[in-house]
Amino acid sequence: MAADFAASIILDTALSVSGLTDYLRLLLEHDEQLRQVWVVGEVSSANNHRSGLFFTLQDPDGTAAIKCVVWNSQVPKLAQLPIAGEKLIVLGSIRLYPQRGEYQLSVWQALPAGVGLQALRYQQLKNRLLAEGLFDPQKKRSLPIHPQTIAVVTSPTAAAWGDIQKTLKHRYPGLHVLFSPATVQGEQAPESIVKAIARVEKDGRAEVLILSRGGGAVEELACFNDERVVRAVAECSIPVVTGIGHQRDESLVDLAADVCVHTPTAAAEKVVPSLAELYNQHRQRIITLHQVLLHTQTSAENQLQTIRNRLQNLRLDRHLQQEAQKLDWQRQRLWQLTMGRSQQAKQHLELLRQKLSSLDPKAVLQRGYAVVKKENGAIARSADELAVGNELFIQLAQGEVKAKVIEVEERR
Repeated sequence: MAADFAASIILDTALSVSGLTDYLRLLLEHDEQLRQVWVVGEVSSANNHRSGLFFTLQDPDGTAAIKCVVWNSQVPKLAQLPIAGEKLIVLGSIRLYPQRGEYQLSVWQALPAGVGLQALRYQQLKNRLLAEGLFDPQKKRSLPIHPQTIAVVTSPTAAAWGDIQKTLKHRYPGLHVLFSPATVQGEQAPESIVKAIARVEKDGRAEVLILSRGGGAVEELACFNDERVVRAVAECSIPVVTGIGHQRDESLVDLAADVCVHTPTAAAEKVVPSLAELYNQHRQRIITLHQVLLHTQTSAENQLQTIRNRLQNLRLDRHLQQEAQKLDWQRQRLWQLTMGRSQQAKQHLELLRQKLSSLDPKAVLQRGYAVVKKENGAIARSADELAVGNELFIQLAQGEVKAKVIEVEERR
């Protein structure tokens, strides 16, 4: 009887598997601490799946482990991909899956362990500035080919300043270098760098600016991830070349700069050409030009010789001789025609002269005739035109006389 009673109580209070699982899921997924939790551990395994990236995070001593998943939509947003053997700090929420009776961490972000929130802030700032277009490749400006004045922003005590001076002097002697000193490490560094860049812009002489530091630990390079410095570089009125540390030390300032290299020496090499290289290039151009001219001359001489050969084959000299003979014959014929026509013109002229002479009144007068003119100069042709007392002018072959009419005899 007691056993039956106990069994009845147990059946009334017992939970189903799904009921227990739902209860645990509610406890886990609605816990404020577990809805957004940072977990540090070492990646023991990682596998790509079509739905996402699955990996296991465990304590270094192997005493505890938790399964994690990053869904495909979230993978591109990770600052660090989980790789077996590496230590990570991940941000996620606890999820329980009833079918398997397992819980796992749904990961939103993964950072290298030790960097922690600093790396997260770095990624958030990077994404925000990227969205604003500060890193847009289309906004990058080209560097001047032969700058006469450049500016350098770095610490006066840093080895980077010495490396830059040495490189510039060796590659491009006579270059005018403006040094704008700045603190490149510590809490005061961002403000100091911004002021140094502003001094260069206010001066107005520099054609390009080098922002440099000789590498260092991550915490020492923090100033180059400061938003103020990044904006100062992106908004600088002249092209900016950064030479900060090494490739593994890429900073946000590198992304904002017009040109990014990995050492101060490389930055100096980037902003100025090498005079030795320019000299060699100039000599090569001279050699190339000489070769081109020589080839052109040889080609022209060959073409000239070809033309000469063609002229010889055409026997133009014979044609010219024949044409000269034709011109000589035509010249003689033209002369003969001209002389013949001239003679005919002379004969015709003589005939006209003779006719003119026969019609000349003076010739008539020479034969004893005279011309009688009235007072008005008109020739008297009839006695009827005259009256007694009229004065007349009688023109003889030699001279002229004046007469007066004393009698008029009419025609019978």
